[in-house]
Amino acid sequence: MVGLSLSSSISLTSWMPSTISRALQAPRVPRRFARWLDNDRLDVHLLEAPLIQEALTAWGEATVSLALDPTIRWNHYCMIRLRVSYRGRAVPLAWPVIEPRSAQVACRLYRDLLQGVAQFLPSCTHQVVVLADRGVAEVALRRWCPPLGWRDRWRLKSSFLVYRPGHGSAMVDQLLPKRQGQAVFLQSVSLTGKEYGPVHLALARPPGEEDPWLIVSDELTGPHTFKEYGLRFDIEENFLDDKSKGFQLEDSKLRSAAAIERLFFAIATATLYLVVQGSEVVAQGRRREVDPHWFRGSSYLKIGWQWIKHALNQGWQWITCWWLQGGEDPDPAMASRRQYEASQQKFKQYKYETIAYAT
Repeated sequence: MVGLSLSSSISLTSWMPSTISRALQAPRVPRRFARWLDNDRLDVHLLEAPLIQEALTAWGEATVSLALDPTIRWNHYCMIRLRVSYRGRAVPLAWPVIEPRSAQVACRLYRDLLQGVAQFLPSCTHQVVVLADRGVAEVALRRWCPPLGWRDRWRLKSSFLVYRPGHGSAMVDQLLPKRQGQAVFLQSVSLTGKEYGPVHLALARPPGEEDPWLIVSDELTGPHTFKEYGLRFDIEENFLDDKSKGFQLEDSKLRSAAAIERLFFAIATATLYLVVQGSEVVAQGRRREVDPHWFRGSSYLKIGWQWIKHALNQGWQWITCWWLQGGEDPDPAMASRRQYEASQQKFKQYKYETIAYAT
């Protein structure tokens, strides 16, 4: 983790200057890392669990939003990411890597992932909400959230069939509002005919976007539903952190699902540590010592990254706390205050209609 953070590279040889080793020859150091990556006796998710538990002990009763997203790597491997949304970024919880035989991931793998994470989430959390894209919005999978006591917000495919009591069935895209800037909220309907329900839909045409928002929720929908689901996009920012603007994951030459999973453990741990560092720097009012922006212009990960680099070069004391606090971001990142306020008002300005059906 130290070598990865200081070198900003996934290359095993780039970690050598940060390694304390008894090896007398340089090539033996990266070989040591390679042996660790090939060690089948290591379960990195069991190693990560206590770190996440410790980090979330101070979360409080704020909602925990979990972003679920499968990503194809090197056109061959599928990494199923489950991350907790935190102040504009998403901290990794689990990341199983598989070699899928098709473009679809088996529902069983998602189910096992959710059940495994549920075992180590702190019991102090008030509510857990799973946010997923339409690639994983299967009815069979959604049935696993209620037994866990979790809520869900999922993006639907436009081809889903919606049954409205007293009005029959229709495709989702047939229920969309006609114009951009409009939204409709359908309460107490069913999906795939009468198979799964009641659920609640939030359908909108965002201004300036061709792709509509089609959200299904297990709770009554309204303008707040879009803001809640919007937290899923925090995981998109992490893709850049993992790759070109951070740890350079795409440069890895590993071609083993198990080895990639262990390699990502270093990225997950470093991400958690840097986000914790950045959060505490802001909490202590010391952001301007490492962030040149007047407003907070960098993510908590980037602020934490800059902090440890300054600490090493200037002899500052490293921050030793290891927790994340839930709730609203006390210092939101923004390019300008006007742009930030406009984004917050985006869905509040919609012309919308709410239709409730008798169950």
